Amino acid sequence: MADPDYLTINKALWDERVPIHLASDFYDLAGFKAGGQTLRDFELAEVGDVTGRRLVHLQCHFGLDTLSWARRGAHVTGLDFSEKAVEAACRVADEVGLQARFVAADVYDAVTALGETYDIVYTGLGALCWLPDIDRWARTAAALLRPGGFAYLAEFHPFAGTLDDEEGRTVTFDYFAEGPQVWDDDAGSYADPQAPVQHTRSIEFTHGLGEVVTALTTAGLRIDFLHEHDYTLWQRFSVLERHGIAYRLPEGRPRMPLMYSLRATKPLA
Repeated sequence: MADPDYLTINKALWDERVPIHLASDFYDLAGFKAGGQTLRDFELAEVGDVTGRRLVHLQCHFGLDTLSWARRGAHVTGLDFSEKAVEAACRVADEVGLQARFVAADVYDAVTALGETYDIVYTGLGALCWLPDIDRWARTAAALLRPGGFAYLAEFHPFAGTLDDEEGRTVTFDYFAEGPQVWDDDAGSYADPQAPVQHTRSIEFTHGLGEVVTALTTAGLRIDFLHEHDYTLWQRFSVLERHGIAYRLPEGRPRMPLMYSLRATKPLA
């Protein structure tokens, strides 16, 4: 499938979901405006102190994670391919009084669109499945980094994506699937399944753990760590039990990886 097809179809879907997500309990915009933050504890621990550091958030949606890093002292830039999302991010930043730069551009055009380098390149959950070329993404991340800076990725584990949507017991989907996968789901959005939507079609791509790690190392980055997590942040399978913000398998059932995080550093020389 040609690049314009996936971009056009996915952009229509994400443009439509911006107002749905702004109004949703899932994103809790009111709580954020009241002083909350959206980053997960493991991200805060693994990224560390960002005070005074320049951070770019690729595929930032309407910027709550980006602005959460700003609340922790980072000088932030957010980039997303949805102009509607970027407009919303700018409004939220103004409303809460946080300094941030938001740019509307495709992630593969980030180097040209942003025109600067950073100490940290951050990519949050649910981002990589929208990208057809993970090697190009890794090269983009490396080019955006200053020497000594690092890329940080938190993502849903690709193994969990192979399992059925009910019990999470049966391998149903191909871990090594190649090319685009076309989905058509009229059940609103993950943030509000009851929301009426017109754009229901999406085009997504599978990237295994080895593929992601190899792409980053081939781009010249050094893997500092790769951590796998036995919980996720939404009801991916019907049997998951909620513990605070975490969704875990019932006690006594064998655990499996549901998320992962990694950091990769650009060498000084």
